[in-house]
Amino acid sequence: MSLEVAVIGGGIGGLSAALQLLKVGLDVHVYEQAPRIAEIGAGIQISPNASRLLARLGLNPAMDAVGVRPLAVHQRRWDDGRTLQRAPLGPEVEAQFGASYYHFHRADLANLLADALPPTRLHVGHRLLSLAQRGDRVTARFDNGTSAEADLLIGADGIHSRVRNVIFGPEKPRFTGCVAWRGLVPAGRIAHLDIEVATHNWMGPGGHCVHYWVSAGRLMNVVCVVEHGNWTAEFWTDRGDVAELLQRYEGWHPIVRGLIEAFPETFIWALHDRAELPRWTEGRVTLLGDACHPMLPMMAQGAAQSIEDGAALASLLNAMPDDVPGALRRYETVRKPRATRLQETSAANRTRFHLPDGPEQQKRDELMAHSGDRSLANIGWLYQHDAALVV
Repeated sequence: MSLEVAVIGGGIGGLSAALQLLKVGLDVHVYEQAPRIAEIGAGIQISPNASRLLARLGLNPAMDAVGVRPLAVHQRRWDDGRTLQRAPLGPEVEAQFGASYYHFHRADLANLLADALPPTRLHVGHRLLSLAQRGDRVTARFDNGTSAEADLLIGADGIHSRVRNVIFGPEKPRFTGCVAWRGLVPAGRIAHLDIEVATHNWMGPGGHCVHYWVSAGRLMNVVCVVEHGNWTAEFWTDRGDVAELLQRYEGWHPIVRGLIEAFPETFIWALHDRAELPRWTEGRVTLLGDACHPMLPMMAQGAAQSIEDGAALASLLNAMPDDVPGALRRYETVRKPRATRLQETSAANRTRFHLPDGPEQQKRDELMAHSGDRSLANIGWLYQHDAALVV
């Protein structure tokens, strides 16, 4: 008899985990609080360490249909556009790591994952109220009056995780001082800018701007991050002011300003840090993705790490079906160091990307030009990792 698994949260992490758990024969159901699968946000990057896991689920045709394969990651100066580093992401990455690098609109990726899940496995309109562990069973109760019982429960319910709150208590996020604006620009509005199919990262004093194509090249995803913002809300649906954003990027390269000027609308949110959780697991309940290791977006690894989490869980639960608590503890042991390393690297990039012009900035630029932190040799530890090989 296969293990019964309840996954709380129907985002990218929860859906991909469910698919990977189903593949090894577990009895999985996903419970999502929203009335339908509708990811908030815009662009997302899926590097080879995650795309190889999705490819094993047979999702390559769907990913190719809606995703974009960038040719490179291009690090540039904020004012004159000078290239500091241009590292490959296209055929060279595929050849060395055996999997592709993708850009997606978050909703496109979430929808293709949901479409791959049997409809009877996905339950929308289920907001978690409480959970209880009794013996070898976990019971989840929802606000619609229903409940679900399983052998284990996975909290994949994001940065404001209800599961984490129930088992470990309230969180204490800390505002970093950074504020982000995002926008999606139709390709027709910026054709005159002739932007390469790549990840572009413009670094300047007190801020940076990242942009890349999504939705099969129909839209450009743009995220602008500045220091010393006065907006503290952490929700991705608050509308921002394009004029204010343009003012923040006064003097930046015409491509950056041209993208902002083309925004149909913009949304604003504050970036928060969270202390590393001492542990992710309590008995037969564990956490996944942003619920246990949220990270600043300066390594573009949030979604990829949640997909890795699902692969590790599937392998360990398949190997240790008679010891669920032991499998969950092992999952935490093997996954936590890697996730923590990426949390720390992302936080360090926040400082590195925002250096004021001067000696430190010049040293950073020289290191980028000569050592190439995103070169295939230096990024191999991230891209070649296979999260399913944990047993």
